[in-house]
Amino acid sequence: MYLQYLEETYVKQCLENREFTYYKRYVDDMLIIYEQNRIDEDIIYSIINNTDEHLEFKVSREENKTINYLDLSINRNTNNLDLSVYRKPTYVDITKTLFLQSPA
Repeated sequence: MYLQYLEETYVKQCLENREFTYYKRYVDDMLIIYEQNRIDEDIIYSIINNTDEHLEFKVSREENKTINYLDLSINRNTNNLDLSVYRKPTYVDITKTLFLQSPA
């Protein structure tokens, strides 16, 4: 409910004012692409974290033109975005393959 409130009050306004170029949320993870000449990440962080004293958002910043969102690694190039699979350092592949043979 808080995130929906946040979207309706703050995010909608930022999209209309073109401070945010892109916004997407999946459950409690948000991806925001914003115009640096219109808004500052510290302002975004401050407004979001002052919405409710019981909520604290953690920010993941872009590093070397790359940011990880959910299971995606998003790399910003000059003209586009490149996507690749992202696995957290704690990821353990527990999938197994089962081969069945029919009796001869």
